[in-house]
Amino acid sequence: MHDIAIIGGGKIGSTIAQLLHRSGDYHVTVIDRAQAQLDQLEGCDGVATRVLDIADAAALQSALTGKFAVLSAAPYHLTTRIAEAAKAAGAHYFDLTEDVASTRVVKALAKDATTAFAPQCGLAPGFITIVANDLARGFDTLHDVRMRVGALPRYPSNALSYNLTWSTDGVINEYCEPCEAIVDGVLRETPALEELESFSLDGVTYEAFNTSGGLGTLCESLEGRVRNLNYRTIRYPGHAAIMKALLNDLGLRHRRDVLKDIFEHALPATLQDVVIVFVTVSGLKGGRLMQETYAHKIYAQDVGGVVRTAIQVTTAAGICATLDLLADGLLPHAGFIRQEEIGLARFLDNRFGALYADDGRAQDAVWSAAPAAPAKPLIKAIA
Repeated sequence: MHDIAIIGGGKIGSTIAQLLHRSGDYHVTVIDRAQAQLDQLEGCDGVATRVLDIADAAALQSALTGKFAVLSAAPYHLTTRIAEAAKAAGAHYFDLTEDVASTRVVKALAKDATTAFAPQCGLAPGFITIVANDLARGFDTLHDVRMRVGALPRYPSNALSYNLTWSTDGVINEYCEPCEAIVDGVLRETPALEELESFSLDGVTYEAFNTSGGLGTLCESLEGRVRNLNYRTIRYPGHAAIMKALLNDLGLRHRRDVLKDIFEHALPATLQDVVIVFVTVSGLKGGRLMQETYAHKIYAQDVGGVVRTAIQVTTAAGICATLDLLADGLLPHAGFIRQEEIGLARFLDNRFGALYADDGRAQDAVWSAAPAAPAKPLIKAIA
């Protein structure tokens, strides 16, 4: 049994803890600076907890020493601090960040590391990167790779057509920071909230626009091989215009704490959400111009008696699957790991990655933390 630590006991951290603990293959300790947060962990009976302020570098390193791995479910601005402690403690490192600057620091830390550093293991970047690279491998010559992801309320009821389903800090960060893209074969930065487009899927109209970080390291991996590569976040129509007014016209991009306070007091959370994954790749196959598309929706699910949102399930499944693949010897145990190094079939065949599958494998999976008890499906889809 592998001994792992999860930093952050919030919505995503508690979902990760529940999945890993119920698998029976991991001894899990959730670390958070607030006892109240740890007291609210759902579905985590038997999971160890520890109150610790990670600003105390020595205490954090001590807590991680002897751990097989540390999984960061903390806000993006804490990423580098946790990664540095993981390296010092000799633990494998995984995170969910979409922050480009943080990932560059993690990559630098991995250069001479004796353990693995696998950042950006969530939905986007993460699973979306795996899908795009898998499609791209089937082409002789790549032209365009378009990656679109959205975590949306199923029943929008406000002007933003949005509910809080993800980290507020993370959402604001990706709306403000520059975005990477390959345009006409050249790697460049593009502004967030720009290049607005409209498309329909299953009879529903959406908009999509540039946001930061969703490509992960795919620009580096495909540079020189693809003509155009971009990532855009999916929202309902009208969202981008309101966000541009808030961030640009009212200047709240320079007062992120104010915008965060407004969001968290004015936008309700919801358990009724949907994650949309939409990837289109075009290029030459056997001399013919071809296009392939991956489109999939994931909904909120009952995970071991706890209703988990679609964004919780997809984000947690990504990092848990990556950990599982490393623990099984299917990923390198030292150095920097890019998400695109993971094959899509291998990811979906994993017990955690199967939560993304659309063929019922997740519903049929039996992960019993108590072998003497009757086996029960871990996952039940919520209608």
